[in-house]
Amino acid sequence: MKKTARAHTNIALIKYWGKRDEQLFLPTNSSLSITLDRFYTETSVEFDANLTADRFRLDHAVIEGKEREKVQHFLDKVRRATGETRFAHVESVNHVPTAAGFASSASGYSALAAAAIKAAGQTFTEKELSILARQGSGSASRSVYGGFVEWQKGQLPDGSDSHAIPILNQDEFDLAVLSVEVTTEKKKVLSREGMKRTVETSPFYEGWLKTVDRDLAAIKTAIHARDFRSMGEILEYNALKMHATTLGADPPFMYWQSATLKVMEAVSQLREEGLLAYFTIDAGPNVKVIVEIENEQAVIERLNQIDVVSEIYPCRVGPGITYLD
Repeated sequence: MKKTARAHTNIALIKYWGKRDEQLFLPTNSSLSITLDRFYTETSVEFDANLTADRFRLDHAVIEGKEREKVQHFLDKVRRATGETRFAHVESVNHVPTAAGFASSASGYSALAAAAIKAAGQTFTEKELSILARQGSGSASRSVYGGFVEWQKGQLPDGSDSHAIPILNQDEFDLAVLSVEVTTEKKKVLSREGMKRTVETSPFYEGWLKTVDRDLAAIKTAIHARDFRSMGEILEYNALKMHATTLGADPPFMYWQSATLKVMEAVSQLREEGLLAYFTIDAGPNVKVIVEIENEQAVIERLNQIDVVSEIYPCRVGPGITYLD
């Protein structure tokens, strides 16, 4: 029984930065994101009694090595959760340009979790899917839902209370998210490595943990009030704090490039001129700019004038998991 699911990428407004359990992907802090409409992953899963191992194709190419092992390890979790004993054919296609700076692991593992559970003949609640997807990629827990989504860190050691919940539906607060590409180079410090190094060595990390819950509470109030200015100020402040923690790591590192700073400065200049726009940056050099719909084109035109900008990918608030069978 072959089943296919689609899940979309998300962008964190309150960042997930640090794990309390590396194996279960349990975060040290809660986070909040917007699910996006433009970029997504479609994954088909079919369990087959004739297989002697899981088979994984990504973007029409057979995948071996560590990536296949990660998918197999995740499917082992699915088998334990459902009682399924067979190996699986997995076919996954990413509609996520790598250069856009959106991590496809969130949409990838969310789609894989949804399709695998259906292919095993089971029905999971969205909460159960979020818990399962989290164990493939932390941010995948948020891509189960559309709109504005909070990933609650939880307290229990088994992770059963660490899952996402919807905050506001897709059509209740429409915004534009512009992914501003300044480089396609592979980053020198991967997110997982950078996160671990920061947690273990940065003296600034304690300050992050002391203040991130306050940021989360404040941005939820702003989102429910549709207060774009307050929301923007909080998300920008939160992103800058996250990146500040990396400067205190041992050895220190930085995801920004000079081009990153140039875009950040341009967004600040737009606000000085009365055009509200706010930036956020994940663990990489490319910048995401959040803007109200009526100002989207004006901001795109201004950003396109910056010599370091090579591409802008406009997105809107998107949906949660959908099934394509």
